[in-house]
Amino acid sequence: MSLIELHEPIIKVSSTYQRDVKNFGKQFMTDNDDETCWNSDQGSPQSILINFEENEVCPKTLICMFQGGFAGKECEIKGFINDTWETITEFYPEDSNNLQSFPLNMTEVCSKFKIIFKSSTDFYGRIIIYKLDLQE
Repeated sequence: MSLIELHEPIIKVSSTYQRDVKNFGKQFMTDNDDETCWNSDQGSPQSILINFEENEVCPKTLICMFQGGFAGKECEIKGFINDTWETITEFYPEDSNNLQSFPLNMTEVCSKFKIIFKSSTDFYGRIIIYKLDLQE
């Protein structure tokens, strides 16, 4: 089950390509349309903050679909647990257009998550994501 569809969290991103949120904004990661995407501006690291506010959740899986050539290389997801950011897991996506899933192995609930793309397969550090989800 999609926690993002169920709870509609507030999502913030570190940047948007040329500040063009109309064409490349964060809303396109979760719209279930394979033709639209979030496109970051250049520079590493890039990040996505997912805030479920009052809803504490315990996702089992992170789902992500990048554009090949613009994928995260070294990544981690953190949760805001006991008033501090704790690393849940580090993950290393493939440089492809395929839908990828990463197990989270969480044992505690939290309401805020931060996905950090420490580096990118793109020389300029850009990240392009067509689909993003946290699932139970």
